[in-house]
Amino acid sequence: MQLKNDLILRAARGEKTERTPVWLMRQAGRILPEYRAVRSKLSGFIELVENPELAAEVTIQPVDILGVDAAIIFSDILVVPQAMGCPYQMIEQKGPWFETTIRQQSDLTSLHIADPEIDLGYVLEAIRITKKELNGRVPLIGFAGAPWTIFAYMTEGAGSKTFSIARKILYTDPKFAHQLLEMITDSTIQYLKAQIQAGADMIQLFDSWAGILSPEQYEEFSLRYIRRICDSIQEVPVTVFAKGAFFARKQLGLLSCNTIGLDWNMDIEESRSLIGSSKTLQGNMDPCLLYSDFNTIKNATEEMLIKFGPARHIANLGHGLYPDTSPEAVKVFIETVKNFKHS
Repeated sequence: MQLKNDLILRAARGEKTERTPVWLMRQAGRILPEYRAVRSKLSGFIELVENPELAAEVTIQPVDILGVDAAIIFSDILVVPQAMGCPYQMIEQKGPWFETTIRQQSDLTSLHIADPEIDLGYVLEAIRITKKELNGRVPLIGFAGAPWTIFAYMTEGAGSKTFSIARKILYTDPKFAHQLLEMITDSTIQYLKAQIQAGADMIQLFDSWAGILSPEQYEEFSLRYIRRICDSIQEVPVTVFAKGAFFARKQLGLLSCNTIGLDWNMDIEESRSLIGSSKTLQGNMDPCLLYSDFNTIKNATEEMLIKFGPARHIANLGHGLYPDTSPEAVKVFIETVKNFKHS
């Protein structure tokens, strides 16, 4: 199907675009009253993720309401460990919690390489429904968590400020760490390929906890697996977003992906210099800017666009939208990007 708006795909490939494309991490979610209305009818977040029709509905909401240049499938990075045999719950106000953790070699016997059609069929069906209902209006982004971030949750058992259990294992049992990371990587590659087959036009890899590792550990326990995923996914443009990995920007620039996501702590000009001109950059507005008055949002957004320049940029935040952000403030950010003309 011919896309009516392929700006984001052209920007990712380094092709000429009439303007900078824009979408937002966590655009489908709690900031929209329409999302909350759907969610209120269900037992919780996971029920919504596992309901393909409703997941498709909330995926499309920000396209209709906010006017973004791409949809991102409504799902969660933790569906992968669940598909491997390590289930989780999403506790209101607290975040994810795993009933059992994977912390030593003997725990690996309870896991398997995820089969996307069997274990993650609900996500693939949500993608197929979304593609049909979008009818070519904008591209659809599929995604997964990077192996290190998934490893961190599977070993820690919940969110953490330090992930000290996960990081301890890298020192005390690196052999086990690599075995688990290999299983996660194999599952992730198959899952992403299945998302593409179901209709995803673009893929993003989220390494949410990249920034808690040392540069050496990041290379050994994260980048090598991200590299394998990027090398395996060549069918559609791929974005790697490694939150906090300011120390690895040069190495990220050497990956065989199209786009590198920047968080708001990463200087734009320095990042371009380190990453190089052959990659598209995505980001990187501080999500807290959207608590400002509309004039401040507009001015800061224009400043950001000037710094990134007219080519090889996808406008986004430097992390996901915060749940109490005003949709009207989000619209100001999006409209400013869409109306901006580089001189």
